[in-house]
Amino acid sequence: MTTDWRLLDGTLTTWYDAPSHSAGAALVERLAARADVDLRATGLRLKTDSEASAREIAQAARGLGLTADPSMLQQVGLAFEAADPAAVTDFWRTALGYGADNLDPLRRDPSLSISPLTDARPLRNRIHVDVVRPSDAVDAVRSTIDQEPYGAWGVALADPEGNEVDLVPGDELPDATDWWTNFAAMVFYRTTSPEQSGRLASAVAKLADAANTPLQIDLRPAGVMIDGSKDQWEDDLPNGGAAFVELARRIQDAAHDLGLTPDARPLRFVQFGIDAVDADVLSTFWRTLLGYQPDPRAHVSDIYDPRRLNPVLFFQQLDANDERTKQRNRIHFELVVPDGQAQARIDAGLSAGGRILEQTPQRCLLSDPEGNEIGIRGVH
Repeated sequence: MTTDWRLLDGTLTTWYDAPSHSAGAALVERLAARADVDLRATGLRLKTDSEASAREIAQAARGLGLTADPSMLQQVGLAFEAADPAAVTDFWRTALGYGADNLDPLRRDPSLSISPLTDARPLRNRIHVDVVRPSDAVDAVRSTIDQEPYGAWGVALADPEGNEVDLVPGDELPDATDWWTNFAAMVFYRTTSPEQSGRLASAVAKLADAANTPLQIDLRPAGVMIDGSKDQWEDDLPNGGAAFVELARRIQDAAHDLGLTPDARPLRFVQFGIDAVDADVLSTFWRTLLGYQPDPRAHVSDIYDPRRLNPVLFFQQLDANDERTKQRNRIHFELVVPDGQAQARIDAGLSAGGRILEQTPQRCLLSDPEGNEIGIRGVH
């Protein structure tokens, strides 16, 4: 197997650096092999189950002068401990719109896992989940679980054991009605072939480069997701506001020229919040462990994956005397990295104030300085 690729959670995965969307799209255009592609302004991630496809992709990448950098390949997932795993699983599958395998059907958003809870933890978690979906999908979830939303914003729902989600209805993007603003402005077009997906991706890449606006362009067998990343369409950001709407209009015109129509059903934005006594300390820990960057805006506490491949984390103030500081969460994160890379992540977390709670040859359970947990897999 070519050294460009790594096994990540059982799937051959790689990242190629590229100087622009269009440079990455040039590789997409050459792919006869089927692969999941996440195209960014700085490169692209590819996943395949076929060693033959991996070799073919590596050869095409070399022909384009693209360099593989698998050093920060990772997947961040969400895990629950539950007294009634079946009931909790049903709730979260419904809220997220996931399949029976507890995965996003497009394999973009974080995986979900549920394990038995062996001790009582009655207080609210310090880790919480925000999910934004189109308003019709949110209405359907609310009717299915027969629960009135509550909370400060009127969007919170609780599973049978009190784990909460802020399930937020998105809106159509004004003047670009294929698009929805689900915290991130996004659109999904179903396609009928890899070639059609490639043509759309190339057109979008050229438009994004011309507008100097980074986009997430994700190609799947079902179609192409185009995602502006959290809040990037808003007025107070470079190339946001009217400039972003104009780019969105041009993208939807390109999709219509290819005979494509939007499908809002797969649209979803997921982020995780952490209640923190010392947000600066926790931000440092999670940035160090995950290789994230701080959002430069002064009014937000977000940290994000610079490759825009994993979920945003944000921090909210928690009183040091709050009883919840003494209880283990029922929610934690799971991090999957390629074999041989887990120890470096563990060491990074320890250097930033974390501590090891449990360790086996397959997995290390690490806590941040305030007791929020993450399981790291990929350990020899």
